[in-house]
Amino acid sequence: MTHLLQAGAGNAGTMQLVLLGGMILVFYFFMIRPQAQKAKKAKEFQDKLQKGDKIVTIAGIHGTVFKVNEDNTVQMEVSPGSYLKIERSAISMEWSQQQAAAAK
Repeated sequence: MTHLLQAGAGNAGTMQLVLLGGMILVFYFFMIRPQAQKAKKAKEFQDKLQKGDKIVTIAGIHGTVFKVNEDNTVQMEVSPGSYLKIERSAISMEWSQQQAAAAK
């Protein structure tokens, strides 16, 4: 009888370990991986900026790239004759992507 109880306790520990591993996989595939892919896409977009690209900043400011500087900054035209100097890392996405997301 004692051997049966001990074998059951060992299986419960293994089952908890399997469930914990499953939870870690779920967090990775549904939370961590998509966020990393989104960050990678944003970084690629920021690196490929050119004059005339329509952009949206993290703060939600819409504008057009007027000049790409060598010091990781961008001059953005928000209205004719009005410019803002922002960091590349502050650029969220392309304007057309934002409009497509809003339409959904």
